[in-house]
Amino acid sequence: MRYDPTMVQPMRDDLTRIGFKEMRTPEEVDRALAVKNETVLLVVNSVCGCAAGKARPGVTLAVRGAIRPDHLTTVFAGVDLDATARAREYFEGYPPSSPQIALLKNGRLLHMLERKDIEGRDAPEIAGELVAAFETYCGQPV
Repeated sequence: MRYDPTMVQPMRDDLTRIGFKEMRTPEEVDRALAVKNETVLLVVNSVCGCAAGKARPGVTLAVRGAIRPDHLTTVFAGVDLDATARAREYFEGYPPSSPQIALLKNGRLLHMLERKDIEGRDAPEIAGELVAAFETYCGQPV
């Protein structure tokens, strides 16, 4: 399903206003994930309620901390279809879900939160897990 880009703009803005870079093409995804020795947080954004009430607020809380990924990126499921498909190619071993929150380094997946990991939790719990992943992987050799 493809959503109207105008309708999802406020949902995109939730992340871009805190510094996330949107990726709308597969090439943009590949460039963003090709950075060497730097961490990339990639959020597969979505129109669903758990993205609005849990994932985006959890990510917002997490990136406010002292330790955070070098790059903040996002694709929008249901809008940026090709970019989302390319991003998910990097999520080896994980089926597509929306939302998804992935931490990568050198194009390699380090940590993943799938929809099933997001739905039953609140934003502070999601933030706590992300912060723990940031403390483990960000700024550390992998």
